[in-house]
Amino acid sequence: MILVSSCLAGLEVRYNGTHSLDDGIMALMREKKAIAVCPELLGGFSTPREPAEIVGGEGGDVLDGKAKIIEKSGRDVTELYIKGANLTLLKAQEVGATLVVLKENSPSCGSATIYNGEFKGKKKVGNGVTAALLRRHGFTVISEERLFDYLDEK
Repeated sequence: MILVSSCLAGLEVRYNGTHSLDDGIMALMREKKAIAVCPELLGGFSTPREPAEIVGGEGGDVLDGKAKIIEKSGRDVTELYIKGANLTLLKAQEVGATLVVLKENSPSCGSATIYNGEFKGKKKVGNGVTAALLRRHGFTVISEERLFDYLDEK
């Protein structure tokens, strides 16, 4: 089973109430090869919500207590992101996920790049907190941008 970010499956759960529908992900969902999960909603956020970025590092640093996830207004939402990451990990274990496809750039789901913590639209190399936690537990985590290259390699 492939675990995918809910926004990639067309659900309007992104911070701004939109989705990031990916036709390939939708096909996997229709074929019952994938199930959707949103770490932010699992963590207790609603939609829409204020944008947030990792400040002081990347997802692994958040898990290690060395960085925080801060909303644009300055509110520390680190614990909600960690809660969502842990619940996503439980879901991945429960369904026996063989692959996890997460939305790139997100402070939760980014698997290669995230925003740099300055709220200026600039990105940096790094993982979101959910991607980092899943990788620590042995899951293969990729972005939607790499899905079909990955499947072609298999």
